[in-house]
Amino acid sequence: MIRFRVFGKSMLKDLSSLEKKLEITFKNKELLKEALTHRSYLNENPSWPLPHNERLEFLGDAVLELVITENLFKEYPQEDEGKLTSIRAALVNYLSLAEVARTLDLEKYLLLSKGEAKDTGRARKVILANALEALLGAIYLDQGYQVVSNFIKKFIFSKAPEVIKEGLYKDAKSLFQELAQEKYKITPVYQVLEEVGPDHQKIFRVGLFLGDKKVAEGEGFSKQEAEIEAAKKGLTYVFKKTGN
Repeated sequence: MIRFRVFGKSMLKDLSSLEKKLEITFKNKELLKEALTHRSYLNENPSWPLPHNERLEFLGDAVLELVITENLFKEYPQEDEGKLTSIRAALVNYLSLAEVARTLDLEKYLLLSKGEAKDTGRARKVILANALEALLGAIYLDQGYQVVSNFIKKFIFSKAPEVIKEGLYKDAKSLFQELAQEKYKITPVYQVLEEVGPDHQKIFRVGLFLGDKKVAEGEGFSKQEAEIEAAKKGLTYVFKKTGN
């Protein structure tokens, strides 16, 4: 991972490669640096002259929702409000945004504490998603609405056809139950397999069963989150088994 310890030309040179990836040249480089600064980095580098990226994330989240909503409204006039809301949720959830952040190599440029840099699990995906939203906020402030709108359309909204075709906007648990009953005539059952960690940060591991057969597992910071992750993996199992 690239670690930007020096505030100056060396960092600007490194960020120029990111700008090429983004296809955007920032007028105010400070905004781009701020978007990449995680709160944890400031704890270890108190002399870093910029704030962490949470204010930009707040702004970027609002810009993202507006742009996605606007494009869904224009491109899918036949769909009702409920379905459009579900499609939007699938496009802007943290897993989807983390995937986009990785395609842009954003992870390589993040400023993190040593502890956060070692975490590669769910927490890293959340950090990546938040950093992408902060980046959107920075683009909006630096380049204006049209540029950030074009960026979102290219890298995020472009996934809408796949989300609709594959039914990814549907609740994973509902979709898995629907498919399990249709293909196997069985109602799926979720069982907590393990609970680890302190009460304030407990991780649940849940198994998804079709009859006596465990077809998937999921982890999360709540039983519901773990069940949803298990259902998503269970969908892969069903599709592989049926060849769909």
